[in-house]
Amino acid sequence: MIGWLALIGLHAAGGQVLEISISMPPYQWHAHEMLYGYTIAVITGFFLTAVPNWTDTRPVQGATLGALVAAWIAGRLAIWFSAYLPALLVAGLDLLLIPMLLAMVIKALMARFSKRNLIFLPILFALFCGNALAHLEQLGWTEDTTTMGHTLALNVIILLIVIIGGRVVPAFTTSALRKKGEENLPQSHKPLELASILSVIAIALGDLAGLDDQIRGGFAIFAVIANTLRFANWCGMKTLSDPIVWIMHLGYAWLILGLILKAVALLSPLLVEATALHALTVGAIGSMTIGVMTRASLGHTGRVIVASPMMVLAYAMVSLAALTRVLGPMLMPEYYNEAMLVAGFLWIGVYAILSSVFWPMLTKPRINT
Repeated sequence: MIGWLALIGLHAAGGQVLEISISMPPYQWHAHEMLYGYTIAVITGFFLTAVPNWTDTRPVQGATLGALVAAWIAGRLAIWFSAYLPALLVAGLDLLLIPMLLAMVIKALMARFSKRNLIFLPILFALFCGNALAHLEQLGWTEDTTTMGHTLALNVIILLIVIIGGRVVPAFTTSALRKKGEENLPQSHKPLELASILSVIAIALGDLAGLDDQIRGGFAIFAVIANTLRFANWCGMKTLSDPIVWIMHLGYAWLILGLILKAVALLSPLLVEATALHALTVGAIGSMTIGVMTRASLGHTGRVIVASPMMVLAYAMVSLAALTRVLGPMLMPEYYNEAMLVAGFLWIGVYAILSSVFWPMLTKPRINT
């Protein structure tokens, strides 16, 4: 993000980069690294903590965990210096992480078979395919597949939020409300669960196939209705006094807003699709990922799962970044670059705060050991 803001600032100041170390156009590099640098790291962390709980197997640690980290770092360095490296080497290094993760997930799931969790295997494979599509264009083997790959990745990540969010948000909310003695708890209805998931799959397939805007807009409207009805059953308003729970509700609300904006952009000239894209990325992905990361980090280090004031500040800053990125260019197009810079600095601030809060926790033994 710092590199991206430097490029934006230089451009806004009338300057230009005479030589850049990245082979992709900067806007594609930004999309690629936020999806396959940032979000894939979060997804990997989620599976490394969740799958052992699902399968009652030992968590990945030691040299195996080190290999995963090394694969992620190698991919980031390969992309950063891709202008100076053979495209095939860049692709090989950047494509390495997901197959390694997929192999570990398959091994764990086979130890304790569950049909419910098999859906994550094609999802991880689809994420790999999205990255491969981007690299095929960089290799010169295809044309115009980088954007297709990034769109596929974004839709698959939204699908993950719909699936995993549908499990953890009601569960965490139920746990929090029971502690307060609440009797009205979140409800799940299988038809709504299925409709929510299938609607997002339809959007992904429609985007991949390049269907008409009207058809894809119809899919988006269907997704809005299904996910809104589902979300309404989760008792989100009762969690406002518990930030570590409401941040996940807020993330899901951003997802629904992003789908609304996508429908408007596809069915009318009022918005561009990039507006919806940033509601889904900065808003939905940003909020849901920090919600899961902070909760998991507190729990796995033996601490009470309560958000500190600094964590709440970080939660608020993510939504402020999303609002700035979405509304800034819409309301004040003459300040487009400034809006992007403010949103980017807010995003950086979020992770500066979270790093300062969690570094001491994550570099020391559990406090109850």
